[in-house]
Amino acid sequence: MKIPKTKKMYCKKCKAHTDHAIAHAKKKERGSLKKGSIARAHKRGRGVGHGNLGKWGSKPAVSKWKRAGVKSSKKTDFRYKCAKCGKSSIMGKGIRAKKVEFE
Repeated sequence: MKIPKTKKMYCKKCKAHTDHAIAHAKKKERGSLKKGSIARAHKRGRGVGHGNLGKWGSKPAVSKWKRAGVKSSKKTDFRYKCAKCGKSSIMGKGIRAKKVEFE
């Protein structure tokens, strides 16, 4: 995917359309102790049947559980930096792309 190095877009700080430099930031992996990850482990570890499910059951967290199919590309994470004031903003929705090139 080819992308221009600069783009003219609205800056919230300047309250005007200015040139923005585009940079590609690497996505960080989600921490293992985040709320969603803990909730997911809780749902996965929920045992079948009756009785005490202390710390989400006696089974290991990944017993009989396998992710089906892995996505081949990551979502892009673009940072737009205003040339006038230097304020940077992040793209709301990422686009799936295997390779990103700046022209």
